[in-house]
Amino acid sequence: MRRQELRIPGPLGQRRRGRWRLAVQRAWVPIGRFLVDALPRAIDIVLALLVLLLTSPLLLLRVVASLLQVRRPFEFDVLLGRYRSPIHRLRFAGRGPLRGLAVWFSVLKGDLAIVGPRPLTPTEAAAVPMSDAVRFLVRPGLVSPFRVRSKVGIAHVEETALDRDFVYQQSVRGDLGLAARSLVGDLLGGGGGELEAPPMLNFFGIPILNTTMAETVDWLMDVSAPGAPVQQVAFVNPDCLNIAWGHTEYRAALLAAERVLPDGIGIHIGCRMQGVALRENVNGTDLFPLLCAAAAEQGRSLYLLGARPGIAQAAAENMQRRYSGLRIAGTRDGYFAPAEARDVVEAINASGADILLVAFGVPRQDLWLQEHRDALRPAVRMGVGGLFDFYSGRIPRAPVWMREIGLEWAYRLLQEPGRMWRRYLIGNPLFLYRVWRQGLNPERFELPPGAGTADTTPGAAT
Repeated sequence: MRRQELRIPGPLGQRRRGRWRLAVQRAWVPIGRFLVDALPRAIDIVLALLVLLLTSPLLLLRVVASLLQVRRPFEFDVLLGRYRSPIHRLRFAGRGPLRGLAVWFSVLKGDLAIVGPRPLTPTEAAAVPMSDAVRFLVRPGLVSPFRVRSKVGIAHVEETALDRDFVYQQSVRGDLGLAARSLVGDLLGGGGGELEAPPMLNFFGIPILNTTMAETVDWLMDVSAPGAPVQQVAFVNPDCLNIAWGHTEYRAALLAAERVLPDGIGIHIGCRMQGVALRENVNGTDLFPLLCAAAAEQGRSLYLLGARPGIAQAAAENMQRRYSGLRIAGTRDGYFAPAEARDVVEAINASGADILLVAFGVPRQDLWLQEHRDALRPAVRMGVGGLFDFYSGRIPRAPVWMREIGLEWAYRLLQEPGRMWRRYLIGNPLFLYRVWRQGLNPERFELPPGAGTADTTPGAAT
């Protein structure tokens, strides 16, 4: 009996197999870490060599030009890289084109990666809080998450927060995707940093404030304080401007609004066609959570009016769960008869709301706000389109990667092709054609007197 028991694998044999498995796992950890670090570096080296090889004739000409101009081939910026160590971001010395090609030598050397957080100056690095210092655990890159979003005007989250998320979620697949999205952003016209960003944009004679999301949120908090004058806000995308082209009443409502804000990649492309830069895509969908956060912090209350029954209430509840202390003064759907408008206005006024958001769709929401301008009491009123549908959960929003390449409209087209095809497949080309026509005859589309002198500083009322 004892001999049979000895032949049966027991706990001792199991421990031996467990020890072998544990030894293999322990050996794999440093190997895995090496591969995680080495594979991106290998990709950087291969791509840098490929770029330098393909552009070698241009590089040679650029070196000769630099030597003839200033007798040295390179200039460089001293920045802080991985582990806060000093690095050099190279460029060719002198003047002329192709100076930036030299940066690929920095990639080859290992000072920079192709994808990573933006390299910082020592002053910028000193300002990074300890909670975000994880960004210094990886090489800085030519392409950063913040830069990709800036190209299409949706860099509304702090750069350090994007860098932190990038480090925690970094993968080879993610790096390649970010680099590809950066190329698409370049094709769309980049960030427009080399172009002038006027304080006011002009599309078909409608003044659109060229501002940022942060400035807009600060301004909304200032002008929604008790006793502040009325401020009506409108967001316009290419579809809105197409409607305003031939809709006299809607056009008048936009001209009467205190601020008209740019919404969508189409406005960005239209600005590039006009030779000016759009500072940011200040769309209502991205603004809403930032507005709720600021309102919760500063004690402002919101009233949500519009959409299908239950949608505004669901959006309000979701945002209150997300932002502790957010005051929702009231909600109501948009399905009421014209005869009930007076009761709706009285309910809004009785709620004591500071900010009114109306989701009736364009142009109805802006016409309704203009019609009841004198009767409404909230200091700030804005039309927000289908915003409540997104934040109630009824309609999912486009993935971030699609927003980063300006294709949120394509996602909406796939969601509701029967309703959206005319807006996007016909409306977008029509808008760009009209922008081109405006360029041929700018005198026909002059801004109203004084429209180009708005104060765009945070908190300044128009």
